Amino acid sequence: MPSVFETAPTTAPTQITFVTKATWDAIRGELPAPARQFAAANDFAAKPGKLLVLPAADGGIAQVLFGLEDADHKAHDPFRPGALPGLLPPGVYRFANAPHDTRLAALAFALGCYRFGRYRTNKIPEVRLVPPDGIDTAEITRMADAAALARDLINTPPNDMGPAELAEVARDLATRFGAAFNCIDDDELAQNFPLIHAVGMASTRSPRLIELSWGDPAHPKVTLVGKGVCFDTGGLDLKPSSGMLIMKKDMGGAANVLALAQMVMDAKLKLRLRVLIPAVENAVAGNAFRPLDIFKSRKGITVEIGNTDAEGRLVLADALALADEETPDLLIDLGTLTGAARVALGPDLPPFYTNDEALAGDVASCAKSENDPLWRMPLWPAYDAWLDSKTADITNAPSGGFAGSITCALFLQRFVEHARSWLHVDIYGWTPSAKPGRPEGGECQAARAIYKLLSQRYA
Repeated sequence: MPSVFETAPTTAPTQITFVTKATWDAIRGELPAPARQFAAANDFAAKPGKLLVLPAADGGIAQVLFGLEDADHKAHDPFRPGALPGLLPPGVYRFANAPHDTRLAALAFALGCYRFGRYRTNKIPEVRLVPPDGIDTAEITRMADAAALARDLINTPPNDMGPAELAEVARDLATRFGAAFNCIDDDELAQNFPLIHAVGMASTRSPRLIELSWGDPAHPKVTLVGKGVCFDTGGLDLKPSSGMLIMKKDMGGAANVLALAQMVMDAKLKLRLRVLIPAVENAVAGNAFRPLDIFKSRKGITVEIGNTDAEGRLVLADALALADEETPDLLIDLGTLTGAARVALGPDLPPFYTNDEALAGDVASCAKSENDPLWRMPLWPAYDAWLDSKTADITNAPSGGFAGSITCALFLQRFVEHARSWLHVDIYGWTPSAKPGRPEGGECQAARAIYKLLSQRYA
């Protein structure tokens, strides 16, 4: 999306003054008398998210007041300024005083400017911000652009975002940054990646494995794997209609992996990047894979199909097996995988899994600093036996219904043997109702936190 930052305004930008319950009396006392009277007439009380546009004598805008939580408030949202683009009239603005975290406030403003306009004929009003002093505008723009990419891909309806279209996006990204691109499909996919092929074979839109590689081969190897189920009917274990309504988001892992790859390449981090995206549509047809079918995976592990709606872990398994063969220094996978993760932690807090204690600490730290929430959950060894099958090596859907996100992570762990470190994130990829900096719809989750981690390790 176009940069929201106005570095050379042609007219004086309108000031945004941040106020809290603790600062409101002092700021109100500095306002001209007509402005104080106008604020009182509008019952403005510095409540978080409350906006007041103060009129100038000539009928224009004198300044804007915007309420924030006190810094020590337990519900303090550092992205609160991200609500501003949806509240402000079109124009150019600047922060008149510092919010609690100026960098996150500017990032939230940029993220809040996002609108999905591909299918709209009306023009979206523009709100722009003069960048505050001392922030890295290029870095914030990099993050906002990546978030827009992920959101656009997830928000695009499945008739325009199938496996082939997702591959074209990856190809365009590779071309833009001088990366190598490859796509495996048809007979080669069926022979070498049987789980990916099994999930996607019922669709008229053929499955494929998308691959992108970039960077100096001498640098540490970092491989990203993203679940690319472009639409999920549930297969023969069909979802109800209500369950399919947002299943265009089931390629959210792929979307966020591409967003992360874009940030890595744009920042020119010193790593050897490999991206793998199994792109499929889980459709219903006479040749769809069935419950109790058994397939031999790329790794050689035989998998019994306990449920065709647990398809994401199947396609990730073959892609992880391929990634693991190269023994990467760091292997990361993202996928919209389990309703159990949402039951445990809700839509805004994806769980992550790793046995690398140092990595876990770094991920948690970066998630907090970037306001990109993640929460560690355990690869609980006692539950590994739940994956046992009576007729194959493992099942993709253990019976019982307990600990669904954990058993999914344990399933994927079976396919990672050689990577020096592995991180699995069970994202939602969707904002059910709009929040500051996070419009309703497709969401960029975990990508900013992981980018921060990679920036610290491979700058």
